[in-house]
Amino acid sequence: MELELVIEKLSSDGKGIAHHDGAVVFVDKVCPQDKIKAKIVKQNKSFWIGELVEILEKSPHRVKPFCPMHNVCGACNLQFIDYDYQLECKKEMVKDAFRGTDIEVKDVIPSPQIKEYRHKIQYPIRQTQVSKRILAGYFKPKSHDIVNIKYCPIQPAICDEIIDFVRETAPMYGIEGYDEKNHKGLLRHVVIRSSAKTGDNLVILVINSNKPNEKVKDFALKLYDRFDKVTGIGVNINNKQTNLIMSDKTIILYGKEYIEEDLCEVTFKIGANTFFQVNPKSAENIFKYVKNHIKSNYNTPKILDAYAGISAFGLVMADIAGKVVSVEENKASVDLAKEVAAANRIKNIELHCEDSEKFFEEISENTFDITILDPPRKGCTEKTLEYALKLTKSQIIYVSCNPSTLARDLKYLTEHGGTVKFVQPFDMFCHTNHIENVAIISLPS
Repeated sequence: MELELVIEKLSSDGKGIAHHDGAVVFVDKVCPQDKIKAKIVKQNKSFWIGELVEILEKSPHRVKPFCPMHNVCGACNLQFIDYDYQLECKKEMVKDAFRGTDIEVKDVIPSPQIKEYRHKIQYPIRQTQVSKRILAGYFKPKSHDIVNIKYCPIQPAICDEIIDFVRETAPMYGIEGYDEKNHKGLLRHVVIRSSAKTGDNLVILVINSNKPNEKVKDFALKLYDRFDKVTGIGVNINNKQTNLIMSDKTIILYGKEYIEEDLCEVTFKIGANTFFQVNPKSAENIFKYVKNHIKSNYNTPKILDAYAGISAFGLVMADIAGKVVSVEENKASVDLAKEVAAANRIKNIELHCEDSEKFFEEISENTFDITILDPPRKGCTEKTLEYALKLTKSQIIYVSCNPSTLARDLKYLTEHGGTVKFVQPFDMFCHTNHIENVAIISLPS
């Protein structure tokens, strides 16, 4: 069945939404205000799935994608929509997550860069069966077929050069690309951490082995010598049949084990396995926003940086706080945070390496003026939210990369006495459907 549809808006995963005979119809690769012909390929009671057949009338917000691989690569799914309108669409996505509430969603704060903004690159490596050429790139949508990308405009240009060197040179050292079907082949991924501050790059070769052999070491040295701005290179040991890109075991072979990045005048060390936002300049917008909010409303507050990772929020907020308490159970992250605190002469932060819930059980109520929560996409557990409410006097600042789990968790907080002042979105992942949000929740005095 083919239908003519007018696309009304985008869903949270970037699909176009239209309506027909009371059914919601989802269609990929379309823009709001497109008039299209779509083939219905799946019908459920509450929604239908359509495939784009033809664009009958183009939306005024359609633009030519600046990446030549856009139509086949699964990375930047909104690049055919003009950037300002992307921000409007993302605001609507966030508002949809809070449908039925009176929560104010502010206009999206744009990314300072919309090209070459991505400073963490993770390319899967494969190999052609006949010619044995190395392929490196992103997966096609809904598949594990590699798009062999030689130019990606959303990452620093040196990353393309490094990956091209891997393609051309790895076979000379007898290094084969990984075959995930039979779990054979040595090189699984190439991961690059690229510094927006210095232009330095840490390159990690993810290998299907229990240790680097001599050919891997020789190849790594060749790569290290080839690029002045590759300041460190290592291997990550990942010999399990898993979808995880990296294990927690990384061995640095040559050079430094970290790059440096600045956030609000604090210099961070970013290692192979360190969590750090992929868009440092947009991340700095978020940190400045949170910092200015705290500074404008509090005088040297006591801050809890819960589930802290490398304690980025705690370290950045330290100079406006009376005291910061940071809690994280990953020892490597805490060790890195200690190095950053020492290097930046930050002395009013306590860094605790222990199970967060056990730590919180030992603290009395209303210990902190502010609690900052920055969970992964799955959001917080109810226990986490319960502790945040118990330990916080005044405000919870919740930073989220997933509007749906944010909406769920804010519902819990409001049902237990909190009041959501507003949600401020930030565009961290340009040309994709992803959006970062900062929610301010006030607690009863």
